[in-house]
Parts: sequence; C-alpha cells; structure tokens
Amino acid sequence: MAESTSAIYTAAGANLAIAAAKFVGAFLTGSTAMLAEGAHSLVDTANQILLLVGLKRANKPADAKHPFGYGREVYFYAFIVALFIFLGGGIFAIYEGAHKIQHPEPAADASLFGIPLSGFWVNVSILGFAILAEGYSCFVALKAFWAEKGDRTAITAIQRSKDPSLYTILVEDVAALIGLVIAMAGVVAAHVLDMPVLDGWASIGIGVVLIGMSIFLMLETHGLLIGEAADPEVVRAIDAAVREERAVRHVNEVLTQHLGPSDILVNLSLDFADEIPAGEVEQTVARLEQRIKAKSPDVKRVFIEIQDRKAHASTMAPSDADKDATKTADKDSTKNPATPVVGKAPAPTGPEAAPPGSAVPA
Repeated sequence: MAESTSAIYTAAGANLAIAAAKFVGAFLTGSTAMLAEGAHSLVDTANQILLLVGLKRANKPADAKHPFGYGREVYFYAFIVALFIFLGGGIFAIYEGAHKIQHPEPAADASLFGIPLSGFWVNVSILGFAILAEGYSCFVALKAFWAEKGDRTAITAIQRSKDPSLYTILVEDVAALIGLVIAMAGVVAAHVLDMPVLDGWASIGIGVVLIGMSIFLMLETHGLLIGEAADPEVVRAIDAAVREERAVRHVNEVLTQHLGPSDILVNLSLDFADEIPAGEVEQTVARLEQRIKAKSPDVKRVFIEIQDRKAHASTMAPSDADKDATKTADKDSTKNPATPVVGKAPAPTGPEAAPPGSAVPA
C-alpha cells in the first residue's frame, strides 16, 4: 500500500505541472490536441486526489454500521476514477477533435513578453516536457507495480491484484504517454503537411485511447467492488492449514472474499470426525484461525462452520452441487488414485458413503 501511495503522489505532482504547461500552450497556439491533453492531465490530477481520498477512507476502523470496515472505499473511488477518465478525458477529447476537424485552423504563433514565438515550437516544447515528466511518473508506478506482480505477467497481475490504486495509476500513466505521442505526431504532421485537420484527428485518437483504458479499468474494478475471492495461492494455503488438523474429516467448502486490498474474509465449512470431543473441536478451531492468519497475514477474519458433509451437500443448490461433483470427478481422474486430492479427505466408505447420485462438494 505504501508503494501505491508514493506512486499516486508522484503522478499527481507530475500531472498538475503538465496540465498547467499544456493549457498555457493551448491558449497561446490554439492547438486542440494540446487542449485535449491539458484536460486529460487535469482529470488525471483530480483522479489521483480521489484515489488518495479512497485510501484514507478505507483505513477507517469498523463500526456498528459497517462491522467489516471500510476497505471497499478504495474500490468505489477507483471505479469513479475510471468513470472520470471516460467522461472528463475521453469524451471531451473526441468532442474537441471533431470540432477542430470541422473548423481546422493552423497553430497560431505566440508572443511572450513581446518576444514572438513559433506556435509549432511552443507546442513541441511543452509536449517534450510533458513526455519527460509523465515518463518519470510512469517509471515510479511501474517500479511499484513490478515489485507487487512477482513472476506473473502484467495482465495476470492486474487481474489478480486487489489494490486498484496501484494499477490505476500505472494504466493512467501509460495512457497519458500514448496520448502524448499521438499529440506530438498530430502537431508535427499538421505543421509539416500544412494540414491543421490532423491536429483534430490526433485529439480523437487521444480520446479513443482514454475511453479504451477507462473501460478496462471499470471492468477490473467492478469485480472488486462486488466482491472477489482471494488469490488461488491464498486459498491453497488455507486448505493446507486445514488439512494439517487430524480432527477435520472433510473440507466442505472454502469461501474467501476481499473486503479491501489487505483485508480477506474467510468462511470455512468443515466436517469433523464424530468421535472428537467438543473441547478438542474448540481447540482445533482456535488453532486453525491462528495458523491461517499466520500463513496469510491479509486474512483478518475467519468464520468456521462445523457441518456434516452430507448435510452441507443438501443445503447447496442442485446446479451448484452438480457442478461441484463434476469438478471433483474431473480432478480425481487426472491424479493417481492412491494419492488424495489436495484439499479433500478420502471419501468415506461403508455406512457413511454418500448415496448414489448425490453431489459431494469440492
């Protein structure tokens, strides 16, 4: 979380300076692409402020109204950021570009303190400065992201990441760099070819990039907002911790959900051996909670339901039970019959065997 906060502050400072430079350039030269880029940088600055607000609100302690805390605040604000990129950046850039295509005008020369300046070189200079500043911001965000992603590919890391503030900043910076390259190409092409209309097309290109990036961010954040399971590695660690207990006969179900980037809720349904006394069951539950939290520090709450395997199966919807049974059968068929399936105790035989046709959850 500290890495993402540092990246946000860096991006906010860079974008604020870039926005000011772009607006000055757009005012002096009349470049629509420059104006679109200025609006984009201003929206990015506001977005970084929103992410900081979300991170701060997510740290509020739990209360009676929100007993599980406010961790999902950061997901809400990340979704709002994606929406702002779509509306404040993408739609505005396309609108301004369409207007410039209909009414093309060459970049006007500027005058600063009585000194005449070429409008073309003003735009190129500002875009060059913006590329350097945005490149540094992107480097900081990429460094923080690389430290978190590990051996995964970038796309897989984003899909599995539960901290949207970090990858939102990275995606914003990448979109900004692409937009700056498009703006530079539009300004240069419009000047060299003497076709001011290309400046408008560059603005539309910037808008398309921003809308594409915003849709990607909205899709990724939407899953976190409605509730995503923990990373499969965390689920496997929980399963391994449960299997270390001899009193547990079968793992009926492992349910996990992220209540925040570093706040995982775990619900376990376990079938204990019938001969285990109540006192030992209590000790096992307490021990399990400690072991799970030790293996996965992000796990903050563990709820364990003690339930007979067949009774649990009967409470599941028929469609879910059938899917579970099929999944179990598929996994079993790929393993050595003498080797127990990970996360499952050997199926009971004799009087305790499941009746023919019943679905046994994984």
